[in-house]
Order: sequence, then structure tokens, then C-alpha cells
Amino acid sequence: MSDSIATIGASALGACPLPASRYDRVVLGHGSGGMLSVDLILRLFLPAFQNDVLAALEDQATVRIECDDGRRAPRIAITTDAFVVRPIFFPGGDIGKLAVCGTVNDLAVGGARPLYLAAAFILEEGLALADLERIARSMRSACDQAGVTLVTGDTKVVDHGKGDQVFITTTGVGIVPDDRTLSIASARPGDRVVVSGTIGDHGIAIMSVREGIEFETVLESDCASLNDLVEAMLAACPGIRAMRDPTRGGLSSALNELAVASRVGVRLDEAAIPVRREVRAACEMLGLDPLYVANEGKLMAIVPPADADRLVAAMRTHPLGQSAAVVGTITAEHPGMVVLDSLVGGDRLVPLLSGEQLPRIC
Repeated sequence: MSDSIATIGASALGACPLPASRYDRVVLGHGSGGMLSVDLILRLFLPAFQNDVLAALEDQATVRIECDDGRRAPRIAITTDAFVVRPIFFPGGDIGKLAVCGTVNDLAVGGARPLYLAAAFILEEGLALADLERIARSMRSACDQAGVTLVTGDTKVVDHGKGDQVFITTTGVGIVPDDRTLSIASARPGDRVVVSGTIGDHGIAIMSVREGIEFETVLESDCASLNDLVEAMLAACPGIRAMRDPTRGGLSSALNELAVASRVGVRLDEAAIPVRREVRAACEMLGLDPLYVANEGKLMAIVPPADADRLVAAMRTHPLGQSAAVVGTITAEHPGMVVLDSLVGGDRLVPLLSGEQLPRIC
């Protein structure tokens, strides 16, 4: 990667300076959710498909389909995602549950009420049909729990050795009520950063299986659909400005994206960020930072300061928000940057992930 700095995507990401990439081939880091992912989107995909909806770079696209008779149609939210986790079965879930929950969550954090899913399966020759049936059953169960219906799909098979058992791509559709406008460009100085629970559970659960790390208690992925929690949050605090589910790249990537889009700074309090003891220990053992580890059943919310305590109290009454906490503040200082008040004292910059930390975890 070049040491020079290029100003990339000023219209889309608020003139965020990123290292200019010299790669002429795709590398694993392009799928990290960090700097290389942003570089790929801004250099290749946005110029190819430029439009205002795409340029917003939300987790979902919100559009309104106009009726021929002039009636005001509802706003539709659409999202699509691909899932490539290894192993395909892990403590707390599997690739099928992950695909449903991840898609539902991308709709929900935009304020949408998820309704329908489509799924495409790329199957590797030799995959046991019993495993595929188990994945299908898991997806159906996850759909039932989230209140969505899988209505269409596709299947392709690739030669043995040309895949990784199974890849799943999903598309989700939902309805956005007219009184909801959530956006990562809406944060304001003074707002509070709220997380719904402990971070890093999913990524470390995957790594513990791969590396054979054993804990005193079983560490499970936090994989879950968050739409019911989101509805409870919006009922308690309609003034929520933005939400994101911090998946690839973890909480760091989600907050960096928000800081750039809203042209604000973020100051985190490390002591306030909930992290399981097992997750912290595993991160220390593996040389990882929990702020960069993926989550699949957590969200962050940006809320006006007067509403923060009420929101956290409401979240803690929900099974998926029992460890909710205020973990930071939006500032006018250092716009486009995330800074951590560390446990050892002093400030630490929390930039976008520069490479690939954890391959194939979501």
C-alpha cells in the first residue's frame, strides 16, 4: 500500500483521506470491512453504479415506488449480503442462521420492518445433503423467529475444491414507516453512542473453534435477529438518529463510517465498553482488538444526550439488550476520527482496519 494519501470519494464519504491502494488484484483485506473495503467501493463500485441512493452507503437502500394513480406508496428498504463463514457450523449458530439474521439486521437498523427474504446458495460438490438440510432447517427457524418469509431463491453447484462447502447470498425487503429517518449522516456533537451488549462474541466464537481454544464456559456467537429490539428502542426513543450492526470490522468500522458520513468525531470510553472476560482473554492471546472483531447480534445507536439513559433502560428490559451501555460521545473535535479514552490512560486513535483480521467469519 502506498504511503501517499489520496482523497477518495469526497461526495460519498465527506472527503475522507485514505491510503491509496496499489493492488491490481483482489486480496483478503478487500473483504475486511476496513480501509481496503472502502477503497474498493469508492474506486470501483460507486463510479460504475453512481446514484444518490447508493452513494448514501447505508446498510440498506430506502426507496419509494410511485403509484401510477398518484397515491403515495410506502417506502421500501432493500438490502443484500453474502455469507462465507468457516466453519459453517459454530457454537451458537451456523451459516444459515447467520444469513437470515444478518439480512434482517441490516434492514432493522435502518428503521425498516423486515418482511421478505430471497436466498441464493452456491454449493460445493461433495457437500453432505444432511448438512444442507440442517442449514435449511436453521434458516427456517431463524425466519420464523424474526417474522420474515423466504419467498424465492436460486441454487448453483461448483466443482469440488472450487468453493468452501456452501456460500449463501440473501436479499431482504422491508417497509420503512414514514415517521422514521435514520442515517449514519445524522449524528450531532453531544449525541451519545449506545451499544446493545458485549462486543466481539461472534468473531471470537469462530476463532475459538478454528484454533481449538477452550474456555471455562462455552463461548457462543451472538447471532440473533434484532428487529424486535429495534422496535422496542424506537418506541422508547423515537429520536434515535442512527443505528448500525457492527459486523465486519467490528465497532471500529461502524463508528469510523459514521464519523466520516456525519463529519463529526467520536470519543469512546474503553472502561464503559462491555466485553466478556473470555473474549478479552482470547483477544489478548490472539493479538486482536475487540473493537475490530465482528458481531452478529449487536447494534450501536446514536441518540440525543437527553434520551440516552431512557433508551438504555428500555433496552435492558429486552433479552437482546440486557448489557446495553453508553460507551461514547459524538464530538465536534477531530471530525472523521474515532478516539478511545484507554484503560491505561491517554487517548488512542481507532482507525479503520487496514488489512484482514479474521477471514471468513460472516
